[in-house]
Amino acid sequence: MTEKLLLRVATPRWLWVPATLALILLAGPLIALTILAPWGRLSAILGDPEVLTSLRLSLGTAAISTIISLLLGLPLAVLLHRLSGVGRAVLYGFLVIPLVLSPVVSGLALLYFWGRRGLLGTLLENLGVQVGFSPVAVVLVQVFVALPFFVIAALGSFEGVDPDLELAGANAGANATQILRYITLPLALPGILGGTLLAFARALGEYGATITFAGSVEGRTRTLPLQIELALNSNQPDQALGIALMLIAMYIMVVVISAWALRTVVSRSVVSRGTGVPAQPLLASRSTASAPGRG
Repeated sequence: MTEKLLLRVATPRWLWVPATLALILLAGPLIALTILAPWGRLSAILGDPEVLTSLRLSLGTAAISTIISLLLGLPLAVLLHRLSGVGRAVLYGFLVIPLVLSPVVSGLALLYFWGRRGLLGTLLENLGVQVGFSPVAVVLVQVFVALPFFVIAALGSFEGVDPDLELAGANAGANATQILRYITLPLALPGILGGTLLAFARALGEYGATITFAGSVEGRTRTLPLQIELALNSNQPDQALGIALMLIAMYIMVVVISAWALRTVVSRSVVSRGTGVPAQPLLASRSTASAPGRG
C-alpha cells in the first residue's frame, strides 16, 4: 500500500512522457524485429549449414572466453575488492577502458598487440605461432571485451559481503585463503554467476573488434554477428533476422538468470545482516570434518 501511495503522490506525472519515449527507443527496434521476422522459414534458416557452423563457433569460443574470464577475472575482482587508493584506481581504470572503447579501436589495439607485427605477435610469429584469422583470435577478442563485465559484476557482489563475517572468520583462526573459500566466495556466488552469464552474452554478441582483428573466415572466425553482416551484404535479410532472433532469445535467457542471481545476492545480504555472524560455526565444522579421527 505504501509503495502504491508513493508512486501516486511522490512521482510527478510529467515523468511519464520522457520515460515512455525512452521505452519506445529501447523496445521499439526489438518489437520490430519480432514482428517482421520470417517465422514461417525460421527453422529452415537456422538449419542452414553456414548458420550452424557459425553457431557452433560462437558457442564454443564464447564458452572458452567465459571460462578464461572467470579464471582470470575472479582474482582481479578480489584484488580490487581488497585494494584501496592509487592501486585500486589504476586497476579499475584499465578495467573500464575496454568498456568505453570503440569496437574498431579495440580490434586495432588487439591487432597491434597480438597481430603478426604486434608487440607480442612478432615474438609469436618467430616461434611459428600465428594468432590472426584463427579461432584463437576470436577468443582473445571476446576475453578483451567480456572480462571487464565479469570483473565489475563480481566486484559488486564482493562489495555486498558483510566484512564482519570475514573478520569473524579471521578471529576464528582462518587464514586468508580459508576466508575467501568458505566465507567470501559462497556469499558472492550468485553475483559471480550473474557476471559469468553477462560475460558469455557479451562474448556471444561481439562484432566490431572481431572483424577488425580476426576477420570473417567461414568455420574459423565467422561468428553469428559476422554471419548477420554477411547475410545483409548478400541480400538475405530473412537469414539476418532469423539469426538476430536466435541471439535475442539467448540474451533473454541470460537476463532472466542474471536477475535471479541479483535477487539472490540481495536476499542473502539482508539475511546475513539480520542473523548475526555464522563464520565461526562454519569454519569449526570445516576443521572438524578435516581433522584426523581419534581412537
